[in-house]
Amino acid sequence: MVLKLYNTLTRKKETFKPIKKGEVGMYECGPTVYSYPHIGNMLRDIFGDVLTRVLIYDGYKVKRVMNVTDVGHLTGDSDVGEDKMEKAASKEGKKAEDIANFYWNAFKEDFRKLNIRNPDIWCKATEHIKEQIELIKKLEEKGYTYKTSDGIYFNTSKLKDYGKLSLLNKENIKAGARVDLGDKKNKTDFALWKFSEKPGERQQEWKSPWGLGFPGWHIECSAMSMKYLGEHFDLHTGGIDNMFPHHENEIAQSEAATGKKFVNYWLHNNFLSIKGEKISKSKGGLYTISELEELGYIPLVFRYMCLLAHYRSSLDFSLELLSAAKNGYEGLKNKISLIDENARGSDGEKYLKDFQKAIDDDLNMPLALQSLQLLLKDEKVGGKAKLEIIKKMDEVFGLDLLKKEKVSVPSEVKKLAEERWDAKKKKDFKLADELRAKISDLGFAVSDNLDTYEIKRI
Repeated sequence: MVLKLYNTLTRKKETFKPIKKGEVGMYECGPTVYSYPHIGNMLRDIFGDVLTRVLIYDGYKVKRVMNVTDVGHLTGDSDVGEDKMEKAASKEGKKAEDIANFYWNAFKEDFRKLNIRNPDIWCKATEHIKEQIELIKKLEEKGYTYKTSDGIYFNTSKLKDYGKLSLLNKENIKAGARVDLGDKKNKTDFALWKFSEKPGERQQEWKSPWGLGFPGWHIECSAMSMKYLGEHFDLHTGGIDNMFPHHENEIAQSEAATGKKFVNYWLHNNFLSIKGEKISKSKGGLYTISELEELGYIPLVFRYMCLLAHYRSSLDFSLELLSAAKNGYEGLKNKISLIDENARGSDGEKYLKDFQKAIDDDLNMPLALQSLQLLLKDEKVGGKAKLEIIKKMDEVFGLDLLKKEKVSVPSEVKKLAEERWDAKKKKDFKLADELRAKISDLGFAVSDNLDTYEIKRI
């Protein structure tokens, strides 16, 4: 099978060819750790996890790097406003470092709950200030920077192809555009280093060749990705909202500094929305994974819901949709739990081939799940073969499909199940069937073995 991925840079589905045979360097834009991650953030990370799992499934050795933004991301998502970390630290009366670590740990806990694999390397912006300063110095030496009253800026007019990722209309780039903090030469110019307005008041500020201050938001990802993956690497992912200005600016500063192509394949997942509007922390967010748990939804139900839509399509979230996903997920698990491992039949390899074809076609998870559903319906496939195929598929789905859940069975159901078992031993099959129906009405099913029975949730 050949893996094909939709490359945002070319707006085409392309055959994936890594720079180094059998190995993949991959960078994911990670969290800005100033508050709890919400489910929109988690959609992005489930997408990155699925991509990683598909690459590993296809036999690649993956080196996956993810940043942790703990400085420099301003509330305006550009070069104006307060630093999100400084604002959160002031609001909570804590050190910025403590704020960052607390919410980073919350983020990693959601990874665990959602079966999202940790990256091979986590890299915090504050631990790579030296690398960021060195990259800015290189850009300065090559004539790509200029100084304003509030910082050091990258001059985008120096690049003929600026805007190639987001297909920016260059006619909209006008000289002399003013911003709240100083003057920029072009609308799209962006801060590489920001000066401290009142030195000593910020919790996070560093000495630099240009004065006391802190790095801009974009420079961290270029400096850290190139440190761990090299100046030219295979894959860069993130949400579609990162395409401009963040990823566009990463490309500009990286390629200006090195003279090389920065990344071969750019992949972006679409928004999680509610009533058509993007979910974001800046708007108050929506739900966290923990809040969904409090409402009775296990985290893997949310993961399953995300897999029901293609990563490039918008997913409009509602509790009704999540409830439908819960029913679907529980139904799937129940069907799998009822598979008779000793049932003889064919090997079912067709379904595994269809599954691989789906995942290799730009990570088509809805079609891959369809292959699983068709496998479960096929009574000609042997039980042991079915379970082996499901195990392989779940290497990509990450849904714990074969994990047996501990079921809390109400005493009423236990009593009915015991009465049914007694009726069956007495060969009163009519009563046994009636009791089975009552158990089913209460949301449970009974499966019989040779000398006992098992109660499962439907």
